[in-house]
Amino acid sequence: MAPLKATADFEKLLSRFIAEQDPLLEMLKWMTEQLMRIEAENKAGAVKGKHVANRTTHFSGSRVRRFDTRLGTMYLVVPKLRKGGYIPFFVTEKKRSEQALLQVVQEAFINGVSTRKIDRLAKELGIESISASQVSEINKGLDEQVQQFRNRELDSEYPVIWIDALYEKIRHGQRVQNEAVMVVCGLNSAGEREILAIEPMETESEETYADLFQRLKQRGLKHVWLVVSDAHQGLKNAIRSEFVGACWQRCKVHFMRNVLAKVRSKHKEQFAERLKHIWLQPDQATARKYAKQLMDDWEDSCSDAIEILDSGLDDSLQFYAFAKIDARKISSTNMLERLNKEIRRRSKVVGVFPSRESYIRMVTCYLIEYTEDWTTGRSYIKKESLDEQKEFILRTVA
Repeated sequence: MAPLKATADFEKLLSRFIAEQDPLLEMLKWMTEQLMRIEAENKAGAVKGKHVANRTTHFSGSRVRRFDTRLGTMYLVVPKLRKGGYIPFFVTEKKRSEQALLQVVQEAFINGVSTRKIDRLAKELGIESISASQVSEINKGLDEQVQQFRNRELDSEYPVIWIDALYEKIRHGQRVQNEAVMVVCGLNSAGEREILAIEPMETESEETYADLFQRLKQRGLKHVWLVVSDAHQGLKNAIRSEFVGACWQRCKVHFMRNVLAKVRSKHKEQFAERLKHIWLQPDQATARKYAKQLMDDWEDSCSDAIEILDSGLDDSLQFYAFAKIDARKISSTNMLERLNKEIRRRSKVVGVFPSRESYIRMVTCYLIEYTEDWTTGRSYIKKESLDEQKEFILRTVA
């Protein structure tokens, strides 16, 4: 038989729930919060507010999280732990990119730009009712993470950086515009990749690119060995002025496309087969020799293509100067192209973004996840290879 005091306390608790508008939902909310408290205290190794010498971590405030149940939607106060984090056992954590996508849909509704496509997407995501306060709360949490990531301190040296652009349709009032977002990825000294910048650009010019690089330097970047990008003139000029002493590698894939665009259809397959072998040669001297033979053979039938190849060849062969580093990874921006493809797979379900902020939020959240995966996974380039390459560069300069 239960003690009389316990029974009285339970009856008092039930009486409180009965007075609520939805008693069952309030009971469920109380129970889940008690479960979270017990689980978090067990993980911390101490009761909140109590000083214990052998605790594993400390409590660090709380955060409000929406939790949808069959009884209705609850807003739970979830404890935060300083180390290790805490996710309730009954909740499957949403990835940041999924939260950002959810926010895009909500913002679209509130700004009156919903369509049947957006409405269908919202229902697939389980969104039945949307309020401005819900959007504001979600935005606040995501924006803090986004701003912290985009403005974090950088290492002083990144041996290689890759630069590429994303283009999306973004609404400005009654107009829909195509906008560029530059993504900069860097290889740190440990051989791991990091996303260094996600910056919107209204126009692609030398000034906007220079401003992008200056912001990177303000965040701590000082030295770069090799910059890999396409051949946009403004970008080339900004690299030359802002990263003095760095080599510029023209993306071989973009370069091949530029050359093949000037080749007639009947010659394209045969020409392309020979063209790609330039960048498969064992060293720069052999690559130049092979390219010269190719240009001599096709000078008469593909003069325009040969002119482009001849003028841009040197810039496309700079990766050979970094022989200790895997040429497949630094001769093109393919690594960023794969990232961009994944981002477009997410963004195409939205179509037109309701604002620039919503697009930057979604892209950044997605790339934060990639950076975290890269940090915990295998290195992209072996650190030993980078150390050998650095020694070679220092001997050459000396």
